Amino acid sequence: MPSSKKPSTKKSSAKPLLISAGVALAAITLGLVSWQATAPAETSSAGSGSGAGAAPRTDPAAELKALARRESGDKLAVGRADAPVVLIEYSDFKCGYCGKFARDTEPELVKKYVEDGTLRIEWRNFPIFGAESEAAAKAAWAAGQQDRFDAFHAAAYAGGSKEKGFAEPRLVELAREAGVPDLERFKADMAGEQAAAALKKDQEEGYRIGVTSTPSFLLNGKPIAGAQPLDTFTAAIARAKAEAAKQ
Repeated sequence: MPSSKKPSTKKSSAKPLLISAGVALAAITLGLVSWQATAPAETSSAGSGSGAGAAPRTDPAAELKALARRESGDKLAVGRADAPVVLIEYSDFKCGYCGKFARDTEPELVKKYVEDGTLRIEWRNFPIFGAESEAAAKAAWAAGQQDRFDAFHAAAYAGGSKEKGFAEPRLVELAREAGVPDLERFKADMAGEQAAAALKKDQEEGYRIGVTSTPSFLLNGKPIAGAQPLDTFTAAIARAKAEAAKQ
């Protein structure tokens, strides 16, 4: 299934690598993986003298897996911090395919895997459609500070919601709909430095690994691009759980 295009104002400098594994791993540009894949092979000590100063090789899959924050107090995450499988989601509230995933697939994953302790879902705000996308991201973060991120997320992704736009009055309306108790605090948090810093952190993470479209996912470090069918995620979660059990 296609995913939304990256805006022309931001570009990743990483060389692209096509990662293919059928339906479960759709195409996604990952700068970290690309850099590791195109790096020169290590030279043996016999052929390079002492080898002093050589940079140690790293495992791209392990580095991507390590992006899971597993913070128990994460306001933009659901599921146990020690769950064997972590799904990191890079999404934009103005993205139609993100909305489709949020409405059609994510609730099933929560019901089937989050509630039994198998899966943790960590949200990353990755707005790529301009000022309103960024405003909605900050608003979601602000709602999360009052433990209403899930409800705000559901309201913002409800059918027809994005067509109404995400100007400030609309964001306050969504916060009210989500049951945010202190709307004045919500508005202050939304406009504050912490919201901007949290958004910047998520964006920099996404661009650093080469995310170019939404929604994009990492499931225990393995990429899934686009709002794939439920079966894609259930199969990937089953594999990840089995792999985690072996470690």
